[in-house]
Amino acid sequence: MLYWWSKFVLLGPLLRLFFRPSIEGLEHVPERGGAILASNHLAVADSFFLPLLVPRRITFLAKREYFTQPGLIGWIKKVFFTGVGQVPIDRSGGSAAQAAMDTAVRLLREDKLLGIYPEGTRSPDGRLYKGKTGVARMTLEAGVPVIPVVMIGTDRVNPIGSRIWRPRKVRIKIGTPLDFSRYAGMAGDRFIERSMTDEIMYALMELSGQTYVDLYAASVKERAAAAEQAPTDPPAAADGEGGDGRDASRVPGTRAG
Repeated sequence: MLYWWSKFVLLGPLLRLFFRPSIEGLEHVPERGGAILASNHLAVADSFFLPLLVPRRITFLAKREYFTQPGLIGWIKKVFFTGVGQVPIDRSGGSAAQAAMDTAVRLLREDKLLGIYPEGTRSPDGRLYKGKTGVARMTLEAGVPVIPVVMIGTDRVNPIGSRIWRPRKVRIKIGTPLDFSRYAGMAGDRFIERSMTDEIMYALMELSGQTYVDLYAASVKERAAAAEQAPTDPPAAADGEGGDGRDASRVPGTRAG
């Protein structure tokens, strides 16, 4: 109930008033059946505007920290994220990662519309980063299409570190669904999953116009944090370069088939 109350009564009218969100390509979202909405990720606000403008209910896999913060604010966050249908996942790897994968596949097989950010975390600088192959594994195991989605302007509404959202225009573009049924039964093949993920990221790059960086966003954030703690140490990789000194700003590397 909180999902629909938030969408139509509590938050939705305010979001529409102050941010004038618009969407194009809505015809690409199926009216029923399981599907993955694979989106770029610029801000926390992404998870508010996409459900607002897509008629079907969207379930997001949300990091566990949103549900475990102590104190009153933590309790409010837990109630809110649970109420709007977000599912907590542990991103620490190993068995936790497998549990998250199993949860996602179960939801898709129950004909849910699942929202995923293939980059795994918010972009640190507005560029599009290398996708993680979990989205490909989910696609193959559940046998569903992947629908590319790009958010435009949410990083101006909700810049990293900001506490108050700024009134800026938000746009959402939905692309043509990607059908990977030709790889049915090939879940677990690393080459296929990497190629599929690159194909998804290429579609996001084309749709958004973002510069692509062939590095994981989480790694870039870790390097930046390490550089702040030890400013005299040389960075592991210069901006726009891979660890071997090659230019890392390029199109996704491979495409299956």
